[in-house]
Amino acid sequence: MTHPFLERMHGFGSSDAIVFDGTTYGYDDLLALTALWRRRLAAVGVEPGGVVALEGPYSADCCAAFLALIERGAIVVPLSDPPPGRRAEFHDIAQVEYVITVDGGRHGPARTGRRAAHELYGRLPAGGLVLFSSGTTGHSKASVLDLAKVLGRYGEPARPRRTLSFLNLDHIGGVNTLLHTLSQGGTVITVPDRTPDGVLAAIAAHRAEVLPTTPTFLTMLLVTGAVTRHDTSALRLVTYGTEPMPAATLRRITEAFPGVRFKQTYGLSELGILPTRSRGDATPWVKLGDAGFDHKIVDGVLWIRSDMAMLGYLNAPAPFDADGYFDTQDMVEVDGEWVRILGRRSEIINVGGEKVYPSEVESVLLEVPNVADAIARGRPSPVTGMVVEATVKLVEPEDERAVARRVREHCGRRLEPYKVPAVVGVSDADQHSGRFKKLRSAA
Repeated sequence: MTHPFLERMHGFGSSDAIVFDGTTYGYDDLLALTALWRRRLAAVGVEPGGVVALEGPYSADCCAAFLALIERGAIVVPLSDPPPGRRAEFHDIAQVEYVITVDGGRHGPARTGRRAAHELYGRLPAGGLVLFSSGTTGHSKASVLDLAKVLGRYGEPARPRRTLSFLNLDHIGGVNTLLHTLSQGGTVITVPDRTPDGVLAAIAAHRAEVLPTTPTFLTMLLVTGAVTRHDTSALRLVTYGTEPMPAATLRRITEAFPGVRFKQTYGLSELGILPTRSRGDATPWVKLGDAGFDHKIVDGVLWIRSDMAMLGYLNAPAPFDADGYFDTQDMVEVDGEWVRILGRRSEIINVGGEKVYPSEVESVLLEVPNVADAIARGRPSPVTGMVVEATVKLVEPEDERAVARRVREHCGRRLEPYKVPAVVGVSDADQHSGRFKKLRSAA
């Protein structure tokens, strides 16, 4: 029997489903590729509940394999581009039994010889999804989600859109973009080149209407000037999440894209993507929806209860309380029914008992002329415990002492004294991860 999700896709005929490397695949093409993978899974004996690593670029072939694994009731471990040296570790943690590699050719499913026996897998009646965190501190946690609950979030077709999928399938945002877009009969536009010019060129060439991305990438669009070099007239909606949005970036990006709606999203691998409503295009305040979700705030920290919450981590304790609320570790500010994400509790800089949120300092640093990107973090101090240290990336080369002086002068006019960076450094290194999220711990 055809899986209900694929059955819905049959109704979209030959309309555009996936654009990969300039080639467009209709829904009929995608379903034909899915049927091919269905036969390959059966030939190797992949049973419902089998743990399968899916490795490769965000291509039509990879998406088809993902759909075939959903139909099979497998437990999917997407690994788009495992970090060097981490692939074997991820396989061990997830107890991977089969590997599919899609890299221009089709390889697998190949057996690994392992036998998955984690107790969480026994609680998945109709397939699952394992997502690894970015592991910016060196330790990636593996979330186990029930695929039936994930798929249950996607309603009947309403408005098909052409969406550029910025995040890969190893990220909850990439999975959500794929499944939501296909459930609506829309088009997923994938980009192998996630540079500012590469992304905007794809938007222009394929008339993308929706761009889900991160604040860091939006900052890059502005600094590189890519927004002036491409036709983005088809764009209607930009959604952003995964980290706090600097006020300076939000103000400038809304000015650069007049007529485009901006919406802050909020989601975690452990919980899924929450429905949200932004207070306005140029404000970081957001209302968290309650369709399948509930939240509370304890000592300034956001806790969320979700109908599709993970069952747990494969390799770490799960921070749920007795009522099923998950500790997001995100500090928030509240204004009635609106909340503003301030940053992770672990990233707070304590200067003589005063709290400093790195995102607030970074927003001011981005106002400084010739600063392309910036990171703020804590630095030990024998007097105040910690002071603020800033690392900036410049648009054009400049004397570091002059940069430090200008940074401190500007911050002194815009911030309380304890928030002004005591140490300012200059670096040419990228200050974000492969998922375009700030790497404060590595700054």
